Amino acid sequence: QVQLVESGGGLVQAGGSLRLSCAASGRIFGIATMGWYRQAPGKPRELVATATSGNSTTYADSVKGRFTISRDNAKKTIYLQMSSLKPEDTAVYFCRSSALGLGTYWGQGTQVTVSS
Repeated sequence: QVQLVESGGGLVQAGGSLRLSCAASGRIFGIATMGWYRQAPGKPRELVATATSGNSTTYADSVKGRFTISRDNAKKTIYLQMSSLKPEDTAVYFCRSSALGLGTYWGQGTQVTVSS
């Protein structure tokens, strides 16, 4: 069983920065692809960034150059450093863990609100 707990969300002005954290429990963290997704009101959930167990990263075009995903396998934690935030980044941000044959898990989400 995997549990994911996000933290670090909040209210920030446009142009500001936030760092999200996602702490994982369970034994698959080291082999799982970890990711951040977000869902704005009335919109489908969308991928923000992922980091594989080998630390290969991908980003949505909308966040490239502004967001950085990182993982600390020793702490079983992933981070999302968000800079130059825009009002359109406002959403609930979810952490996801996925390992082939071992299932996909989601955190409960953390709200990020960017004011203009």
